[in-house]
Amino acid sequence: MEQLLNQQKHIIDLAYGTAQKFILEGKPGKVIPAGLQALHFSICVYGSYSVDVIPAYLVLAEACIGADCLMQATTYLSQAQWIVLKTPDCSLAIQYKLHRDLGLLCAAKGNFEQSVYHLANDIYLASCEFGPNAIQTAGGYFHLANIFFRQNKMDIANSLYAEVTAIWHAFLMTSVQTQEQILKLQAEASPFDEDREVSKDHLTEAEQAETIQALNAILDFREQAPKQQPDETAKVLHSLAMLYYLSMDLSKAQEVGVKAFDLVNQLPQQESLEAIDHLLKLINSKPFYKT
Repeated sequence: MEQLLNQQKHIIDLAYGTAQKFILEGKPGKVIPAGLQALHFSICVYGSYSVDVIPAYLVLAEACIGADCLMQATTYLSQAQWIVLKTPDCSLAIQYKLHRDLGLLCAAKGNFEQSVYHLANDIYLASCEFGPNAIQTAGGYFHLANIFFRQNKMDIANSLYAEVTAIWHAFLMTSVQTQEQILKLQAEASPFDEDREVSKDHLTEAEQAETIQALNAILDFREQAPKQQPDETAKVLHSLAMLYYLSMDLSKAQEVGVKAFDLVNQLPQQESLEAIDHLLKLINSKPFYKT
């Protein structure tokens, strides 16, 4: 029985991971089979009304929203919402994700007022759980900015996109510094093995892909805006360069990093120039390779 339980949990992880991968690849139709497997085995292992079933409902709802099957998405989210309501001690980490998907569903239906309500709850709950400047909170700001952008409320969208960029920029600066320290320690311990990967970034592959999508969307907004804000554009480019570096896509990191450097070099205030130059040197040193 213990072996069977472990096998079922492994299937849940595999099916859920596969579903998330297809979500990020923009293939909602392929998410459904994997998501249903995750849901089936989650119910078998944890029971129909356990909060451990909610992630499967959420990934299925996201797939249905992507495939424009909004009625089915509503059904999945209603099931998840019912479980949360029946679980007074449900974690904030689950609740904020539920409100995020409810916000995305309302946006897909064109109900922007209700979407803003759910995304505001998403931001509040994520802030309570992780902090207002946490990367988990940044996702809510990003989706909320998209709603205001669709409503042509550009000043609000601009402010929220700037908040998202600031959160990610600060997180990635710290991550790059940590990575550099680890590489130095490894080089001192084994100078003949410099090119071996020595550390996994704190972000999962899915989180990296999702963040790259979000930052590229913000970059498009910045580059197409009637009123240019080159300092904000440079910050997005710098963030993307750091993210590509940490995910070991060095050629892309080099390309975006050079754009950031050239743009900052034209600004009156060049506070980030030194940091970008240092990042380019790290990229050119090739401490590890994209696999």
